[in-house]
Amino acid sequence: MALNTNKPLKIYYSIREVSQMVGVNESTLRFWEKEIPQLKPKVQPVSRIRQYTQEDIDLIKSIYNLVKVRGFKLASAKKMLAANRDGIDHTKEVLDTMISLRDQLQELKHQLGRLV
Repeated sequence: MALNTNKPLKIYYSIREVSQMVGVNESTLRFWEKEIPQLKPKVQPVSRIRQYTQEDIDLIKSIYNLVKVRGFKLASAKKMLAANRDGIDHTKEVLDTMISLRDQLQELKHQLGRLV
């Protein structure tokens, strides 16, 4: 049996890890949890520690894209998520690809600048 290298190493991520991944404050993530009904990380009953799955992180990235990148108000982002989650996910994937390409082009430009 072959090893699946595409599988994530962790099942759950802490709020601090997610905050660093996405680039928002922990308080922003807690606020989004209150405002966006789809965002419900697992919370330990006694310690109240939040545990985010990869699905939660993907949703947070979609929210980030709508609010921070595209400039929507949180209420509008909430409506868009409720109405058209698949379209938003696709837009996020396209944006991620474009950002990756931009970074690669900037690195190539930097390398070419050294040659001249």
